[in-house]
This record gives sequence, structure tokens and C-alpha cells, in this order.
Amino acid sequence: MTTMTPAAALARLWSLAHLPEESLAAVTLTGADPVLPSSFAVGTAAQASIAAGALAAVELGHTRGQRRQRVSVDMTHAALECSGWFALDGKTPNVWDAFSGLYRTADGWVRVHANFAHHRDGALRLLGLTPGVATRADAESALRQWRAADFEQATADAGLVAAACRSFDEWDAHPQAAALADLPLIRWRRIGDAPPLPLPPLRDDERPLTGVRVLDLTRILAGPVCGRMLAAYGADVMLVNSPHLPNIESIADTSRGKRSVHVDLRSESGRRDLQQLLAGSHVFVQGYRPGGLAALGFGPDEAARLRPGIVYVSLSAYGDVGPWGQRRGFDSLVQTATGFNRAEADALERSTGAAAGSADPKALPMQILDFATGHLMAFATAVALRRQAIEGGSWHVMLSLAQTAAWLRSLGRIEDGFAVSKPDMAPFIETVDSGFGRLSALTHSARFERTRARWTRPSMPPGSHPPNW
Repeated sequence: MTTMTPAAALARLWSLAHLPEESLAAVTLTGADPVLPSSFAVGTAAQASIAAGALAAVELGHTRGQRRQRVSVDMTHAALECSGWFALDGKTPNVWDAFSGLYRTADGWVRVHANFAHHRDGALRLLGLTPGVATRADAESALRQWRAADFEQATADAGLVAAACRSFDEWDAHPQAAALADLPLIRWRRIGDAPPLPLPPLRDDERPLTGVRVLDLTRILAGPVCGRMLAAYGADVMLVNSPHLPNIESIADTSRGKRSVHVDLRSESGRRDLQQLLAGSHVFVQGYRPGGLAALGFGPDEAARLRPGIVYVSLSAYGDVGPWGQRRGFDSLVQTATGFNRAEADALERSTGAAAGSADPKALPMQILDFATGHLMAFATAVALRRQAIEGGSWHVMLSLAQTAAWLRSLGRIEDGFAVSKPDMAPFIETVDSGFGRLSALTHSARFERTRARWTRPSMPPGSHPPNW
């Protein structure tokens, strides 16, 4: 097993963005994999993605007149930050619905994501079960009558979410993997002409994204993590939720540092509100299904016409091309579909001497695809803002969980990765007041030489702020 070093992983990200190579001398990376029990370099993925976002923010600050400053990231801290742990009023919420998880099928395994009630109830009805009456055992019995790929397709056809468990070889042979194979991890595309948007010069004691206004139209982990990271570096981030859509409990953690507003895009007044917000923004981040916001008049090209010079960041599950280009998905499902759960189980069997095929599919120790993608989104945003400041133009930035999965694979595997246990989180936890209660959560792992990354606004429930800058 060979593993890319964190420094090499960061250097590759830096090269992908065509950033000044000499800037890499200003980063310090400490620690080494394994830090959490896994055969994959999850610590390296956490550390490199966070370091890239922090260092790119420093480069943007330098473009705005700041002296460069050193950045340091400890791997243990970074990996624990990516665990997503939090507690409210001393209680750790159970973030998984009872029906979420892996199920045996007639020919293998399938993972069901049921954290949203409409996804859970839709999947139960597809199985011929009655929501509110059916038990987990009922769902297990019903799914044994299905082939995994058939249930995966049936849920997609119904607008629901599930994933058949594949090996790496099976995923690599899949048409969606082929569609993504030649795409880079991150795409930056100039989508219109515009002069550089004015960003005020910065003092050396100001955080590097001070004065940057970000609209955050995301809900599930990766996108909210991006906005939280940008807020930690000084950006004015406005989380825009629909009053008609559900959220997950992690919003209490991922909303730190943000304003939180309601805008109903189904109404004329809501669309006007978003247009007015967009007119005063530098960045528009969205994580809805490809084409979803375009149908409401807020796709990348429409946003560039409404706000020339905008940096528009799009997140998808499986990319925006190929047969799955419109498919919904979440980290746990992408892990399952792209081969990680099977590969992790195989590695565990080898480490314990168990018979091949005896272990159930095994998830990675945290939702690293979500967290690494969120940090890469923040990195890509800072890169695009720097390009806009230097070259002008409107920019569309595109990332997907599936492409981050391919990046994680490229980092290599960890020998004896299961020999470690989860480190103590206590040194990295802070407790603060929030609109959700007393919040305990992980501090940010990127340390700046002069301007400490921090959240100056408490997390608040959706609709707590007015929809204006």
C-alpha cells in the first residue's frame, strides 16, 4: 500500500488551480495517517483540503494588499473536525433515521438514505410497506426480494435515494464512472465578461475574506461546510433556506458564522428578494440537483446576467454529466455506490484474518466525501475570487461528491489503518451559545499566523434574519 503525503496532495491541488508555487512554503502540516480507523487516507484528505482552502484565502488576501501569512493544519484536528460531531445542551443528537443504512438484497447489499421523511416514506411505499406502521425488520424482509441494482434504479425513477453496494471494479466499469473519468476534480469555467468587482483593500490584521458576500443555498453537509469555512475566514455568509424544505440537525453546527434567512423561490416576491441579494453578492453557492435552480431563473448563466462578475459554485452528487448527471445523492450513498464500503470491508477482513466476503460492507469513519468536498468548494471559491479580481469575468465552479471520491482513492491506502482508535476530541471542542441551544462543536483546524479563523455570528434557525445585506 502506498500513500500520497499530505504535502504532495496539497501541491497537486495548488497546481490544479494554477496558484503561485512559492506560496506553498507558507504552510505547515503536522501529523500522519492513520488518525482514524480506516484503510483510506482520510486524515490526509481532511488535512489537505482544509489547508488548500486556508492557503487560497491567504492568496486572495495577498491580492487585496495583505502580507502573506503562514497557515498550519494538524491532521488529528482536521480529521476530527471532519467527523461532524456536535452536541446541543449536552446531548449528542442521533443524526440517522432508524430506516437509514445497509440492507441485504437478493444478490448483495443496498444502502437507503431515510433522514428526510419524504425519502423514507417513499422508499417504504416502494417496498409495499405502510409508513408509520412498518418496522425496520419489515424493510429488511422486503428488500431481500429485490436485486440491489433494480432497487437503486427504482428509487431514482421515483425521485428517491438509495445506492447498490459495488466494488471498485464494478464502479470503474459503470457508465457514470466513465463519464467522469476525464474530468478534473474541480472545474473553473468563465461564463461571461465583467470587470473585476471591487473588494476593499485589507489591513494585515483583518481576516482574508473580509468584505466578501456569499449566498449559501445549500442544505446537506458539503455545501454548508463550505459556507462555514468561508465565514471562518471573514466572509459575510447568508444561508438561504426555503420555508418549505426540511433540514437536518447538523444545521446547528454548520450554520456557525452565518446569517440565516428564508426565501421562497416559488413566489414572485421570493424571487425578487433573491435577485436583490444576488445583486450585492460576490459568491453564489448552491447544492441543488443539476438544473433545479436554473428552472427557477437562478442557474449559473442567469446569475451571471443578473450579477456580472459573480462566482457561482455548483455542487452535485455524481457530477453534471453522464447517465447519473441528474441523480440525487448523499455522502453515504456515494461511498456505497463507488466502491468504498466494499473495499473497506475487504481491508478489515485482511487485517483480522477473517474469511474473504465475511464482513458486511463498512462505511468510512466519517462522511469525508461531504467534508472534503465542502473544504474543496471553499478552496475553489477563493481561487475563483482571485481570478475575478485579477482577470474579471463571471465564473462557474463545479464539484461533485463522486469526483472527490476518485480523489480520495488517488491518495492511496493505509497499511494497518484499523490498528488505531479515534483520538480524544476534548482538546478541540468549544462550547458557545446558539439559536439552537448551548452548542458544543469542533473548532476550525486551520491556524493563521496573524488573523485567527473564527465565527463571529452564532448559528441561528432558518428565518432568523431578514433577507437583505
